[in-house]
Amino acid sequence: MSVEYEAAIQLGNFAYEAKFEARNEIVVLFGHSGAGKSVTLQAIAGLVRPNRGRIVVDGRAMFDSAAKLHLSPQERNVGYVVQELALFPHMTVAENVAFGIPNGVDRERRTAELLELLRIGEFAKRKPATLSGGQRQRVALARALARDANVLLLDEPFSALDDALRVTLRRELLRLRAELGLTIVFVTHDLREAHLLADRLAVFDAGSILQFGAREEVFRRPVSRRVAELTGTSNIFAARVAGRDGDGGTVLEIAGSRFAARTQAEVAPGADVDVAIRAERVNLRRPGEVPNAFRAMLTEEFAFGSSHTLHFRPVGAGPMVEVEIASRPYEVLGVAQGQEWLIELPASDLHIMRRD
Repeated sequence: MSVEYEAAIQLGNFAYEAKFEARNEIVVLFGHSGAGKSVTLQAIAGLVRPNRGRIVVDGRAMFDSAAKLHLSPQERNVGYVVQELALFPHMTVAENVAFGIPNGVDRERRTAELLELLRIGEFAKRKPATLSGGQRQRVALARALARDANVLLLDEPFSALDDALRVTLRRELLRLRAELGLTIVFVTHDLREAHLLADRLAVFDAGSILQFGAREEVFRRPVSRRVAELTGTSNIFAARVAGRDGDGGTVLEIAGSRFAARTQAEVAPGADVDVAIRAERVNLRRPGEVPNAFRAMLTEEFAFGSSHTLHFRPVGAGPMVEVEIASRPYEVLGVAQGQEWLIELPASDLHIMRRD
């Protein structure tokens, strides 16, 4: 089950061009509103016709500008769920699900199977207005799967739900993917949701994909400052390459201090670069001999449930840094009692990016 996607689209003043693939996995399209994520799903579903490109689902061409091919939405074997859900209010849950089942299939049996799969059998005779948001979302997913779709397109399906319900439905989605072997293309602007769901991640900005790759690769090895900013990297420093160290790493000058980086980067000495490190990869150390560290004062902190976000100002040379630490090590280290710390920027986590 796969999607091969390449398309260029012009919508008024909005120019769009993107290329990616999804194969038996969850590919998350992530970015701000208006970046081009939803247009991508509409093109795969056949609701928008690209100016040029090629879209293939499970080896079958859905769109090919060179061959002048453009299948209608009804001819495409994809399930599509939008944020608004668009359930029929006058139909029962069972009728809504059955509506998507193609002719020639035993509708009663298939409907019962889908209701059981989505765990909504007890609501079969109820109308959508009598259901909770999470229950309606399950109905929409069941209807999208009713056509035996191999590819599921989800456009911010959980954004209107509360946090607890979103967690539950994310788990349901992962269960469905595992049980049915689906390929899922999932649109979100929620960074946490992208991290929880994605096997691979496409970062959209202004109508193009800036980076596409494995989730952790994108989060920890962004290709540019812009990708680092979009994916929530709070520590991005302007740096200059000072040379190489004895271990083959790169020596960087950052805010008047020198740090070693183990990440590979083809940059010449003297080059100006950007350097990123995620807040959760920064370490707090007690005073002592610690490589890649500098002294800093804790200036402010914010508690978010089970974690703390800390802001540090250097004592002398060094950059301003944000640190994210879990509640348990926060308590064990006694962060609340100590104002001055050694801030370690591990060489393996300092990521060098060419300056745009």
